[in-house]
Amino acid sequence: MEYKIYIVEDDLSISNLLKDYIEKYGFEVKVEENFENIMIAFEEYNPDIVLLDVNLPKFDGFYWCTKIRQKSNLPIVFISARDSGMDQIRALESGADDYIIKPFYYDVVIAKIKSQIRRVYGDYAPKIEERIVELDGLKFYPERLELEYKNKNLIITKKEGILLECLIKKYPKVVDRDYLLEKIWDDIEFVEENTLNVNVSRIRKRLEEVGIYDSVQTVRGVGYKLNKNW
Repeated sequence: MEYKIYIVEDDLSISNLLKDYIEKYGFEVKVEENFENIMIAFEEYNPDIVLLDVNLPKFDGFYWCTKIRQKSNLPIVFISARDSGMDQIRALESGADDYIIKPFYYDVVIAKIKSQIRRVYGDYAPKIEERIVELDGLKFYPERLELEYKNKNLIITKKEGILLECLIKKYPKVVDRDYLLEKIWDDIEFVEENTLNVNVSRIRKRLEEVGIYDSVQTVRGVGYKLNKNW
């Protein structure tokens, strides 16, 4: 299998040198050059590992690490000249798996990449049976955030996945609004009333994309339920 590496580093000379070296080991590599739309590029490329710098234009690497972690559990390795303990702690708390300090040896980067591949995809990966949440042909795979219906597949966000899983598991019951809020937000005191409505609307659109329409019913004053009409 050819693993895909996504490099997010604003020094393109470093990025391209890394790319050339990593490709010698049989990996596919994408170097990011547009730092405005990192998440769009991430989702389109769908990498197996991300190499991420801290100092980036507009938003720093900690921000993008958190954003990526909301959508995927893939390995994230920081490569940064910032060598303070606090930066490394912050990276790990943002969801990173490792931290390499510049200047670095290219062989160390390769070793770290191979280590993460063994841990997540290879010999050391935990052999856990994948969960499937299913209702009459509609399948949701929580570990990979993938929605499937009649040979149509779609990747959804973590919050969309939590909401959908709740609705499927509780079917045909109504799911209380407060219950849904507690599932997807740690502190519901600071969540605007309209936030849940917006996320439920996104679920409806996701289901429409795989061919399921009018699927989530609003029960006024209570919450939401699946309207199984497929």
